[in-house]
Amino acid sequence: MGINSERDIEANMQIGPTDLGMVRIFIEADGVEIPMDFEPEEAEEIADEIKAAARAARAVKKG
Repeated sequence: MGINSERDIEANMQIGPTDLGMVRIFIEADGVEIPMDFEPEEAEEIADEIKAAARAARAVKKG
């Protein structure tokens, strides 16, 4: 499975700070829970990557 493979899976994603000063991305799907903790700087890098991907996706849609 790759980035362009579509799947019909419903998932819930939550993002927020932890009480230890980390940023948690929490994903739950089909009874599986995946907590991913990141340092604030790492979370900002991830946010930048998501924004860059959104810009690239808009460019594909326009083309």
